[in-house]
Amino acid sequence: MPISPRVVVYWRPGCPFCSSLRRGLRRSGVEFTERNIWEDQKATAFVRSVAHGNETVPTVTVAGRATVNPSARQVLAGASEHAPQTDSEPRRGLLGAVPAALSRLSEQTRARAHQLAGGR
Repeated sequence: MPISPRVVVYWRPGCPFCSSLRRGLRRSGVEFTERNIWEDQKATAFVRSVAHGNETVPTVTVAGRATVNPSARQVLAGASEHAPQTDSEPRRGLLGAVPAALSRLSEQTRARAHQLAGGR
């Protein structure tokens, strides 16, 4: 059975970008661990180490690879790219959800753009 990569979201309270990313990942069915950088000194140190000394959030690791301020689409793509699988087994778990989740995000983006354009 394929192993889904571990997804860790480093965030802080009040960050609208963090809220948006976490909401998008939940909608897409992605399981992830959350680390509040204001409550976890190791998490703060990690974020600073990958964000040039800054506490830029959200910062996300997928299978140990860090990305600063990614979109939900980028996290899903990273999970798909870095998750091991075998050709003889069907895609399950996070990997099985990636194509559908990307499609949902695209539909949501188009719907929001249509809404912002005044429904034209």
